[in-house]
Amino acid sequence: MRKFLGIIPARYGSSRLEGKPLADICGKPMIQHVYERAIQAIDDVYIATDDIRIIEVVEAFGGNVVMTSPTHTNGTTRCLEALELVNKETNKNFDTVVNIQGDEPLLEPVTLTELINSFDDTTEFATLVTPVIHAQDLENDSEVFVTLDHNKDALYFSRAVIPTVRGIDRKDWMKHTTFYKHLGLYAYTKKALSLFSTLEPTTLEKLESLEQLRWIEHGYKIKVGITEHDSIPVDTKEDLERVRNIMQELV
Repeated sequence: MRKFLGIIPARYGSSRLEGKPLADICGKPMIQHVYERAIQAIDDVYIATDDIRIIEVVEAFGGNVVMTSPTHTNGTTRCLEALELVNKETNKNFDTVVNIQGDEPLLEPVTLTELINSFDDTTEFATLVTPVIHAQDLENDSEVFVTLDHNKDALYFSRAVIPTVRGIDRKDWMKHTTFYKHLGLYAYTKKALSLFSTLEPTTLEKLESLEQLRWIEHGYKIKVGITEHDSIPVDTKEDLERVRNIMQELV
C-alpha cells in the first residue's frame, strides 16, 4: 500500500509577486490557507522552502516545514529533497509524493483525494485536469491544455489550445470536443522523482516552459485524473485581489 506525503514547495522570490506565500488573505498568509486545506485530504503534509521567513510563519501557525536547498530550479527536485528529509526525520518511509502548489489558497481538498485515487499499481506519475466550461478560458494565456489517450495517459501539455478544431470558427470549438486544462497538482513515486532529477531538460520542455514535458519526451507516461473542481492560482496582484474577494464572500 502506498504511503502518500503531501509537499507544498514555497519560494519567497517571485518575478511577478514577491513574497506571495506570505501574502495576507483574510487574516492568514496564503501558505496557511493551502496547508489547512491540504491536511483535510492527506494526513502528512509538509511545506518545503528555502527561506527563513516562511519557516517562521509556518512554525507560528503550527504547520510542518522543512528547509531545502536554495539551488533548486523547479518544485520537482525540491520535493525530492523534502521527501528524503521527512523520511529521515520521521522514519515513516513515504514512497509517493503529492506536489501541492503553494499559490492556490482555494484548493479543494477533494482534488487531492481524486489525484491519489488516480494511482494504480503501475502508476509512477499522475496529475489532474478539469474540463473547460467557460469559452474565455480558451483565450487565457495563463492556462495549460492537455490531450489524453484512451487510457487517460497524457499525450501532450501545451500553453496553446489543443486540440485544434480544423475548419471551425474558434468561438464554436467547444461545441465539437471537450478541452481539458491542467491543474498544477502532481503525484509521483519516489522512484519517479529520483529518475526525473537525473533526466536532461528537453526541447519541448524549454519551448513550452513546462517541466512535465521532460517526462513525456523521455518516453515515460503521466496518468491523468479528471476532476470537476477548478482552481485559481495566484500569480499577480490582480489574482490576489480576486481570491481575497472570493474568500471574503465565503466567510
